[in-house]
Amino acid sequence: MAKRDFYDLLGVSKTATDAELKSAFRKAALQCHPDRNPGDKDAEAKFKEVNEAYQVLSDGQKRAAYDRFGHAAFEHGGGGGGGGGDGFPSSMADIFDDLFGDMMGRSRGRASGGRERGSDLRYNLEISLEDAFKGKTATVKMPISVACDNCSGSGAKPGSKPRTCATCAGHGRVRAQQGFFAIERTCPACGGRGEVIDNPCPACAGTGRVTRERALSVNVPAGVEDGTRIRLAGEGEAGLRGGPAGDLYIFLSVKPHPFFQRDGADLYCRVPISFIQAALGGDFSVPTLDGTDAKVKIPEGTQSGKQFRIKHKGMPVLRSRDVGDLYIQAVVETPQSLTKRQRELLQEFESISSQKTHPEAAGFFGKMRDFFDNLST
Repeated sequence: MAKRDFYDLLGVSKTATDAELKSAFRKAALQCHPDRNPGDKDAEAKFKEVNEAYQVLSDGQKRAAYDRFGHAAFEHGGGGGGGGGDGFPSSMADIFDDLFGDMMGRSRGRASGGRERGSDLRYNLEISLEDAFKGKTATVKMPISVACDNCSGSGAKPGSKPRTCATCAGHGRVRAQQGFFAIERTCPACGGRGEVIDNPCPACAGTGRVTRERALSVNVPAGVEDGTRIRLAGEGEAGLRGGPAGDLYIFLSVKPHPFFQRDGADLYCRVPISFIQAALGGDFSVPTLDGTDAKVKIPEGTQSGKQFRIKHKGMPVLRSRDVGDLYIQAVVETPQSLTKRQRELLQEFESISSQKTHPEAAGFFGKMRDFFDNLST
């Protein structure tokens, strides 16, 4: 029976890339795998054909020979990638390592010799709005696992050293052959570390690290916002048995300010003014975060809620030379606890007021009267 074209078997074109070949093989191998099709001889035969096709096409030299001579390139001992035999084919091992490696106990975060990377740590740091404006250098103190000085982080008692695990030969994993599958699991003798410590260090109980309080300096740049994260590489938890340390992440929170509210790079401030000042006009000064005073001029007839913009008096933009603006909202304050004379003056003012004095109120009530008059007709 003539063999099918390898490209047709995998469902790819002759110009397929290595990644496309691998993806197509993974899909085809899983569909016709004997474990998914128990007792199906056709599926088993196709599984072998698919594996043979991928072994040839995934090898640059074999693929070139196949493209030129076809199946004849591997006949008569030509070195084809036959899918039979008792051993687990290398292409299948690669594919199923990709698919199931993590499920079988392989830890990508583990270094050789049982050295494991330390965990990343988080520290919450609260700063003021002034600190966020100017930037600061803060000192944080926290308990952190560091390398054991007694054993230099190896976990073994001084004068001794870990030995290579005899069960897994230092790989940290053992593999058992079961039909078409190679089942890989964590070595039970060393727990996947690849090494065994016969004489653990008494100071760290064989972990290679101890807990101590450390003081770290953190540079907070100007312009940081609430929720900004600062990464200190290698300042996290020490690794097991001399492994690399994790990272420390500083999460910043900015405390509410009594006068300013922040929106991105802009600042907002509400300033109460008297109704006399609002009516006649005037000016006032507002202290800003850069230490200077911002002067605001109020025109005659200023209404409550009016905003005044002062350029470049807001927050600096992180890692930029840009600066936001300061917006000041005038809030007209109604006088309280009036004296008899003040009341008389206000009543006199009210009696001589006109629509020109209160144009917005006059216009509103005029429109309201017209609306209800139209409803009654």
